[in-house]
Amino acid sequence: MEKLTVVVLFGGCSNEYEVSLISAASVIEHMDSDKYELVLVGITREGEWLRYSGSLKDIRDNQWHLHPSCIPSFLSPSRSIRGLIEIVNTEYHVTPIDVVFPVMHGKYGEDGTVQGLIELAGIPYVGCDMLSSAICMDKDIAHALVQASGVNTPYSVTMYKGDHGEEGVQDFQALKYPVYVKPAKSGSSIGITKAHDISQLMQGIKLAYEHDHKVVIEEEIKGFEVGCAVLGHRDPMIGVVDEIELIGDFFDFTEKYSLQSSKIHLPARVDAPTADRIKKIARQIYKTLGCKGFARVDMFVTPDGSIVFNEVNTIPGFTSNSRYPKMLQASGYTYSQILDQLIQLAVVEGL
Repeated sequence: MEKLTVVVLFGGCSNEYEVSLISAASVIEHMDSDKYELVLVGITREGEWLRYSGSLKDIRDNQWHLHPSCIPSFLSPSRSIRGLIEIVNTEYHVTPIDVVFPVMHGKYGEDGTVQGLIELAGIPYVGCDMLSSAICMDKDIAHALVQASGVNTPYSVTMYKGDHGEEGVQDFQALKYPVYVKPAKSGSSIGITKAHDISQLMQGIKLAYEHDHKVVIEEEIKGFEVGCAVLGHRDPMIGVVDEIELIGDFFDFTEKYSLQSSKIHLPARVDAPTADRIKKIARQIYKTLGCKGFARVDMFVTPDGSIVFNEVNTIPGFTSNSRYPKMLQASGYTYSQILDQLIQLAVVEGL
């Protein structure tokens, strides 16, 4: 069988750059070399695209961009080319591409921007399309659509940089503390503050504005967080539900990647009927937001058994220890089989 040429995109101009490197190294490591011809393309923090042919260790150590193999490259938006253009001195070379696998978290990777470029190029790619990626990245818009579909969401207030005081203060008065102050379009809990009073709230808003011009302030949901790994298009399968046992205020960046004081329970400590309800609602959210390929849907379970939407990650962490592959592995998939399924879904959708 002829190999598929797969571009793995990693890095990017995001505050989740380092996480992307670790995820991408795991994806590359588990790709079946008998099935795929891998073309590795890294994007530096400054936005330079480089084809890379070095070791996985240099990717994990963020030394990849210093490797002598790096060649300035970019995906051509022209559908007549459908490939990667590599620039060597004054000449260029085109490598035809079958599939693109973006392994980029956060801004410019998970928000629809790179997906739009690949759609212009007419090349099949793994994961959610441009529109659903952009919707899921914006917590305000995602919550509005999910709530309209009949799923519970936290009470929240949205603010924009430059909003003036009086209206904002009136909105704050309706909030019940504690609240979470979040950049509307940021991931890995970066820029999030838990506020117990107006002083902490104002400090949190200032911090959130460092990451986005739009801020969402949400009331705390009592209960615990669960996650669903969703795989597929119109009739997706959902892996074993997991649960975050939280010790601190919230599952922040440090906890997500170190688990110093938090625990992940797989399967979640819920009975079978509750697990089924969680999966049913995750599927509804996935479809409501137009997701395809894969995503992780996160929700809260309250003390009275209600299920409340939290967020959707359209490119969740993909290290060998990340929640998304772990949930599917608990359902019987190997890591390599997950990658095969994602690439197959991209090829079929792109035909």
